[in-house]
Amino acid sequence: MPSAPPSGRPTPGPLAAVEPSSSPSYMSFTRAQWATLRANTPLLLDEDELRRLRGVNEPMPVDEVAEIYLPLSRLINLHVEAARDLLQVTDRFLGRPSQPPPFVVAIAGSVAAGKSTTARVLRALLARWPSHPKVELVTTDGFLHPNAVLEARGLMHRKGFPESYDVARLLRFLTDLKAGKPTVEAPVYSHLVYDIVPDERKTVRRPDVLILEGINVLQAPTAAARDEADGRPRLMVSDFIDFSIYVDADEAALEQWYVRRFLSLRDTAFRDPASYFHRYAALSEPEAIETAQRIWRDINWLNLKQNIEGTRERASVILRKGAEHAVEEVRLRRAPIVPAKLRRAK
Repeated sequence: MPSAPPSGRPTPGPLAAVEPSSSPSYMSFTRAQWATLRANTPLLLDEDELRRLRGVNEPMPVDEVAEIYLPLSRLINLHVEAARDLLQVTDRFLGRPSQPPPFVVAIAGSVAAGKSTTARVLRALLARWPSHPKVELVTTDGFLHPNAVLEARGLMHRKGFPESYDVARLLRFLTDLKAGKPTVEAPVYSHLVYDIVPDERKTVRRPDVLILEGINVLQAPTAAARDEADGRPRLMVSDFIDFSIYVDADEAALEQWYVRRFLSLRDTAFRDPASYFHRYAALSEPEAIETAQRIWRDINWLNLKQNIEGTRERASVILRKGAEHAVEEVRLRRAPIVPAKLRRAK
């Protein structure tokens, strides 16, 4: 197996930025320009590993990893190192030992955009950097309210929308994680039964990096949002994020990918009698396509337009995909987002 990168700080790559005229907050890179920023970072994933990391109907060839995700892992690694250096300066000033909290990377985007595959590939790449070998992945699906709660509240048709999440529980998880607790636990979600798994937890033990993947991780409240108890600015998930990625694509492509995935699952997972969606396994292909398009239009597209798409400009990096899931453009934010808590405290 190839050796790990010789240090956490590889030699700088060439600057290859193209100034975007439509968004002064971002620098825009073509695929070829972004690929040069890999610099001397070695690719330590092989085809067999990639096969295990891919999602349903989501191609992830080796060149996609080398040209897009390897430079991205290098950028995140540099951010991790910089955050640690800054913490060490403060701890040195205070005369206390330095113990950096987990660095949290958020991955957001629409249903069917490929967030999960992006998260798995980045986890594998980041874990190969010698300065942060312990990388955990948690999805916000586990923080959905159980179906029984959603049914009692009349929210089953709104599953995936902001009100369907146990945000308080997610905030407690992130607060404990950032506070340095030795272990924190996240609920586990089953896509087979379409529900939280009772009495099952994912235990996270002080990782160097935590990847938090979900459609809602970059959402922020209005400036006037206040905690009902004491009137203070309300904490949001985005207040705990150190680096964020938004996986973007045209709406037509997203719908097409969703329909493809639905058809694939109809022939595989939906055939399991235990599947919540087992009733769809008997649909003909035209019926399945019509059903998938209706679900997309009535739920996923609506959620995208109302709650997800507007968070895109809050991301540190935007990965813009073409029709076949290949990233065609990378947009890198010029300056960091001011945490929502600090903005609202003014």
